[in-house]
Amino acid sequence: MNCGIMSLLSDTAFEDPWSSFFMDVLSPLSFVKVSSVRMQGLLLLFFAKHQHLPFVQILSTKSTPTGLFGYWGNKGGVNICLKLYGYYVSIINCHLPPHMANNDQRLEHFDRILEMQNFEGQDIPNILDHDLILWFGDMNFRIDDFGLHFVRESIRNQRYSDLWEKDQLSIAKRHDPLLREFQEGPLLFPPTYKFDKNSNNYDTSEKKRKPAWTDRILWRSKRQPRADPHAQRLLAPHFCLSLRSYVSHMKYCISDHKPVTSTFDLELKPLVSAPVITLIPEGLWTVENDMLISYSLTPDFLSSPWDWIGLYKVGLRHINDYVSYVWVRDNQVSFSDGLSQVYFNTSDIPETEDQFLLCYYSNNLHSVVGISKPFKIQPGSFLAQDPLGEAQPHI
Repeated sequence: MNCGIMSLLSDTAFEDPWSSFFMDVLSPLSFVKVSSVRMQGLLLLFFAKHQHLPFVQILSTKSTPTGLFGYWGNKGGVNICLKLYGYYVSIINCHLPPHMANNDQRLEHFDRILEMQNFEGQDIPNILDHDLILWFGDMNFRIDDFGLHFVRESIRNQRYSDLWEKDQLSIAKRHDPLLREFQEGPLLFPPTYKFDKNSNNYDTSEKKRKPAWTDRILWRSKRQPRADPHAQRLLAPHFCLSLRSYVSHMKYCISDHKPVTSTFDLELKPLVSAPVITLIPEGLWTVENDMLISYSLTPDFLSSPWDWIGLYKVGLRHINDYVSYVWVRDNQVSFSDGLSQVYFNTSDIPETEDQFLLCYYSNNLHSVVGISKPFKIQPGSFLAQDPLGEAQPHI
């Protein structure tokens, strides 16, 4: 991606094409874009299925530039810190310095990015006390000592294990106690750099760069025993991450890197099992009347004048993808015994057969804290009655 001034300015003005692409692909599968952070060529997106939204709290997003004396963002890391069912999770995407000789600099940048993930003035523990750190990106680690011919022959014969002992990241993990705490799946795929663009051929330019596993995915789990990082199941886990797959995708040829993905299973015992807000659309919703929304809240929830309730079509792409919304304080009509009611004007909502959801957004927590069950909004001429003549909710 272009790291120039125009690219830097456009980052803040427009939705990036990767976000739009992933929202198009994932929203039909009930995934919602919850958060993102971008620093020039680095982008980190976080999606969650809509039923998990009340249990995902975004605590912080941060960019840490390490390029050009620590001020330029062509190198560095971006981080999303969140709470997931009460557990602390940090996700980091990074781009470390390139070239074979810069291994010490890569390790320095790794440490600097980690040190900069501080949360002073916030009620967030140190990142090393988080239950999970996921760290990935173009780490640019190379293969030491072995010559180009030996490396390429090992790849051609799929003898990847012959190269592991000289992989710079593997060597660093043997000597650095903190880095050793980060786990990685086995490198059972070909090195993912450097390729001629639009081909599956390793670098044929004059430089003939030696292939390397530059693109890596690491994790550090606070609670999971480290004796067997690929265990499929542990007894009575509270928070257990296990690796299901770690692969490269050689068919993609738009870059001089090949993409790498990991799939994990996360098994946890929720520390938070009930949403802060419970939303209930009252009665039969039609497009011709103001309708009521009832909601209850837990005693420790601190509301804000800027809290709002959004009406969404099922299959929403992101939290700002609402059809309509109301400010909770402005539209409140009653409050008693922990149950509140707000009115919602539906007159400007187009008639549709789609199902809808209500989401309560907390300004203090910067997150969705309550979500309703799906329901339909009936056309204005529709009146559904039960045998007693009373309108019934369609939920």
